[in-house]
Amino acid sequence: MKKTILMALSAALVLSMSACADKSQESSAQSTKSATSNTIVTEEELGLRKENLYTEKGVAPVKKVDVTAAPGTAKRFERSYENAPPLIPHSVDGLLPITRNNNACLGCHMPEVASSVGATPIPPTHFMDFRTQKKLDHLAQQRFNCSQCHVPQANVKPLVKNTFQPDYRNPNEKKRSNLIDTLNEGVK
Repeated sequence: MKKTILMALSAALVLSMSACADKSQESSAQSTKSATSNTIVTEEELGLRKENLYTEKGVAPVKKVDVTAAPGTAKRFERSYENAPPLIPHSVDGLLPITRNNNACLGCHMPEVASSVGATPIPPTHFMDFRTQKKLDHLAQQRFNCSQCHVPQANVKPLVKNTFQPDYRNPNEKKRSNLIDTLNEGVK
């Protein structure tokens, strides 16, 4: 008899807990439904541009001030962070597209020429094969396409507020890369 009473009490307890859980889920679903029904996000509000996602019709490109200055005459922007690829401070009209056989950037930026024309020299990392860890006497084949990492600098208003402040360990790193020296930093 005691066993039967204990089993009945256990069953009643399980049923009441299940009913409470169902009511809790129902209540949670109702509150979620009411919260989401009041806050509908349209497809136009999803992206940073706030435009229709299915068509580009009528969408104006980002307004920017292109750099039209000749090489060596424009004010250079600082790097965004330590060892960041520098921005291109001059017009790239007539320089693109870059191919393996046609790279006008090399005429001014090869290390043996750069200082005489006031250009930023291509850093040592671009003359290294990272797979073999060997220094090369020529530009690494993986790095012929300059515009893959380097883009023309432009005065544009950010779409999202950015409070990032770079922390350079050495003030000279604002203008030059020391990536070749720090490449394996922290690697044992």
